[in-house]
Amino acid sequence: MKRKNLNVAKLKNGIYKDKKISKIYSKLISITKKSKSFLAAISGGSDSMALALLSSFLKQEKNKKVYFVHVDHGIRKNSGKEALQLKKILKKIQINLKIIKNNKSIKKNIQKNARDRRYQILSDFCKKNSIKALVTAHHKDDQIETFLIRLSRGSGVEGLSSMSEITKLNSGIKLLRPFLKFTKEDLKTISKKFFNKIIKDPSNKNKKFLRTNIRELTKILKNKGIDPDQIFRSIENLSSTKIAINFYVKQSLKKFVKFRKSETIFDLSMFQKEPVDVKFKIINAIVKNRASKYYPPRAKKVLNLINRFKSKSTQKSTLGGCIFEKRKNFVHVTKEF
Repeated sequence: MKRKNLNVAKLKNGIYKDKKISKIYSKLISITKKSKSFLAAISGGSDSMALALLSSFLKQEKNKKVYFVHVDHGIRKNSGKEALQLKKILKKIQINLKIIKNNKSIKKNIQKNARDRRYQILSDFCKKNSIKALVTAHHKDDQIETFLIRLSRGSGVEGLSSMSEITKLNSGIKLLRPFLKFTKEDLKTISKKFFNKIIKDPSNKNKKFLRTNIRELTKILKNKGIDPDQIFRSIENLSSTKIAINFYVKQSLKKFVKFRKSETIFDLSMFQKEPVDVKFKIINAIVKNRASKYYPPRAKKVLNLINRFKSKSTQKSTLGGCIFEKRKNFVHVTKEF
C-alpha cells in the first residue's frame, strides 16, 4: 500500500486500538515522564523507527521537546544516501531528523568503536542543547545477544546482567531504554504498520561481526528448545544480584577511594581484601570516571590488571585510557593522553 503522506491522526488512533502497541507506548511515556526534553537516537532500523513514531506522538500529546538525531558513521559507501532517505521517510510524519556526520575514521574494532563514537556524538549534542535524557530503541533481543556475547568473553555478574532501563552517562545525561522487555518483532510490527520502508543495515548480516553470529546462535538455541524468555529471566536475576553488589561497592568506594580533580587514589591493601566481583566494579567505576567512558574495559583486561597489582615488579599499567601507578601502598590513576 503506497501513500504520498502518512495521516498522523489516523496513526495515533491505531496505537490505542492495538493493545501491544499501546503497552509499548505507555512504557515510553512512563520512562520519559520526568524529562521535559529528550533526544531519540534513530538508526533507521525497524526498532528505532518505532521509537521515532511513538516519540513524535509523545511530543504532541505531552508537549515535550523531542530531538530526533541520526549519526552517519560514514563507514559504508551508501551511508550518507541512506541517511537522507531516512530523513525523507520521517518527514512524512512531520519529524525533522537531524543528521550528524562522524568526522573520525573508524577502521579497527568497528562495531565497538562506532558505538562509542555514536554515544560521544549524541552526548555532545545533548550537552549543547541542554538535553538531560537520551532515548534508544534497545530491545529484548539486543539484551539476550549482549548476554551471550559477554558470556562468550567470560564476563562476571556486571557484564552478564547486561543493559539497564535507566543509566547515567559520564556527562550526567540519563540513558533511557524503554523497550528492553519487548522483542524486535513487537517493534517491527509498529514499523510495518505505519511505514512503507525502513533502512536496512547490511552489516547486520556480515558474519565477520560477533553479534551477527550470536544472532544466528539464538535462532539455533530456540530450535533446540532453549527459550529466549528463559535466558532473559536469567539476565533479570543477575541484574538483581548486580544491584546488591553495587550497594556494597558504593560503601567500598567511600571507604578507600578518593576521586580528585587530576587523579584518583585508592588504598591497595584494602582493595586486595575485596571479593573479585567488587574489585571489578571498583576498577570499572574508576575508569568510567577518569576516562569519561560509558562502556567498561573487557573483563579479561580488568582481571589482568588486578593480577598485576599483586606483582612487586610491576609499578605502572594502562587500562581503558587510564594509567594505574603503584606508589607504596596506594594506586594513583590518571587519564592517559
